[in-house]
Amino acid sequence: MTKHEQILQHIRSLDVGNKISVRHIAKVLHVSEGTAYRAIKDAENQGLVSTIERVGTIRIEKKQKDNIERLTYAEVINIIDGSVLGGRNGLHKTLTKFVIGAMKADAMMRYIEAGNLLIVGNREEVHKLALEEGSAVLITGGFDTSEEVRRLADSLDLPIISTSYDTFTVATMINRAIYDQLIKKEIISVEDILIPVEETNYLTISHTVEKWHELNKQTNHSRYPIVDNELRLQGIVTAKDVIGVNPFIEIEKVMTKQPITVTSQTSVASAAHIMVWEGIELLPVITSSKKLIGIISRQDVLKALQMIQRQPHVGDTIEDLVTRHLEDISTSKDFAFQLEVTPQMTNHLGTISYGVMTTIVTEAGSRALRKYKKGDLVVENITLFFIKPVQIESVMQVRPKVLEVGRKFGKVDVELYHDEQIVGKAMLMAQLIDR
Repeated sequence: MTKHEQILQHIRSLDVGNKISVRHIAKVLHVSEGTAYRAIKDAENQGLVSTIERVGTIRIEKKQKDNIERLTYAEVINIIDGSVLGGRNGLHKTLTKFVIGAMKADAMMRYIEAGNLLIVGNREEVHKLALEEGSAVLITGGFDTSEEVRRLADSLDLPIISTSYDTFTVATMINRAIYDQLIKKEIISVEDILIPVEETNYLTISHTVEKWHELNKQTNHSRYPIVDNELRLQGIVTAKDVIGVNPFIEIEKVMTKQPITVTSQTSVASAAHIMVWEGIELLPVITSSKKLIGIISRQDVLKALQMIQRQPHVGDTIEDLVTRHLEDISTSKDFAFQLEVTPQMTNHLGTISYGVMTTIVTEAGSRALRKYKKGDLVVENITLFFIKPVQIESVMQVRPKVLEVGRKFGKVDVELYHDEQIVGKAMLMAQLIDR
């Protein structure tokens, strides 16, 4: 096990709420501070710890995708640029509900329960009552609280937080953060579809080519990852590597070294692009220290992409916004689409943004190609010319023309019009993925 993995394993073994520091990790595990820092950052990316300014790094409970919309108090602090006045030992806890305190104290208490976060101004009596009910407190407007309330927060391990933002802005920021997390929840990553290493057939560098033939007869598969004694990926072997080779030669001598890999956090769309572009059927999934944790196949990736298209969306991205407004006005002779430029699609000058224009071209070109060839596609290249600006509330026409469709590639010319004047022109090339 590498030092990096040892540190991550140590962090996972810590109780939720424990404070972590680079210096302490380096001292306990006898590693350099640089190694400790990199491992802690990796743990933060994995959702194992959270770093808060002026507080430090604490161990938090890793959220599963089914409850990703729930936040910890530590995450709330980072969202609203808050400071902790008391109850630091409770920052790792997950809150269940937000309550905005905009009424008399006795009326407010009817809505406050344990595990809530009360958002309120400089009302010390309310701060105290909320803590006694088991609710943390977020004080808006940059106000402080009394020493008595701070001590109560510390004794109950319930955070009391202060932020310079007003109540409306705080509520908006928190809602935006939850909304962003819901969008992330919809993105299928490799960890959602991988075949874990325990259920994977693999070879070790000590095996011979004969072992490949044995596995091939048992499984009818022809591609296997090669690992060392600590499950670190060393290479990959396929049928073409062993054809006509002496069965007693070590597999290490015929394998492909430094194979293309993905991590558990790679999106399925990225994995599909790699597999199509490189023409490969299997990708090993590894950790940051190259330890094999599973594999994904081209078939699994394509199934996942088809499933994504059938799923209802909770949060809208800019792409969702654009594609929802793209109305099909095609005739029997030509493809054509229409779209009104909404305020969200514009830049600070009130004209359609370059990014939105690219999305329009991509969507229109993709729809046109799908009329010729069913299946998924990956846009490989776009050459886009911005001829005239298009202002807010204008209605654009998009006219894609398919120039060429092959077995693996498609080429589309896209023209954009406003008031019958051309405002943009693009050439799009895409890879076609057979289902």
